[in-house]
Amino acid sequence: MESQVDHVLIVDDDREIRELVGNYLKKNGLRTTLAADGRQMRAFLESSQVDLIVLDIMLPSDDGLVLCRELRAGKHRATPVLMLTARDDETDRIVGLEMGADDYLVKPFSARELLARVNAVLRRTRMLPPNMLLSEPARLLKFGAWRLDTTARHLLDAQDTVVALSGAEYRLLRVFLDHPQRVLSRDQLLTLTQGREADLFDRSIDLLVSRVRQRLLDDARAPAYIKTVRSEGYVFSFAVEMLP
Repeated sequence: MESQVDHVLIVDDDREIRELVGNYLKKNGLRTTLAADGRQMRAFLESSQVDLIVLDIMLPSDDGLVLCRELRAGKHRATPVLMLTARDDETDRIVGLEMGADDYLVKPFSARELLARVNAVLRRTRMLPPNMLLSEPARLLKFGAWRLDTTARHLLDAQDTVVALSGAEYRLLRVFLDHPQRVLSRDQLLTLTQGREADLFDRSIDLLVSRVRQRLLDDARAPAYIKTVRSEGYVFSFAVEMLP
């Protein structure tokens, strides 16, 4: 049986960039679709599914940050997003991660580097890190007032209300639940959730922890679930129970 080809949607208003990127990814075994702006992206996603979206921040009309937030709030919330940012704008990179981007790449970039990032995001989207296999047979992981559904990949509160998670949020929470009451460094968390080493001043894990705390209604000033360990990392402080 022929293996499925991953489908990447490239959203960039620079025609030369999106065509070069599209052709390079296509030559390396990926299916690609090109969109010049948010309107074209929305129109395509209305009728089609993709495995990853390469999204430029600098777009006409709705920019990439607005579109990423829109994706995370809708039916495509689990589709990974690789955001393209300007070299001299760290704020955009930070806000992009806060909006739910799975990774970012700074312009100018090489086509080879983009391909490597795309493949890395696709791999970690469909494959759980080895540590997560410890609890894989359980459909529900219970901790405090919450349960994590490992089949649907969402949270359930005490009233059975569903709280949707992005792919990155789910992976981070699973790592914590498989290592409760153990201090995990930022480098360990980045490796386990994103499969890469931290860059200098990389804040992606801190931003992701903040997003998961928000999902858990955890007060960042005095968190009950995910506690900060100064100069070391984070620790998930609750015991975890496996439910059938």
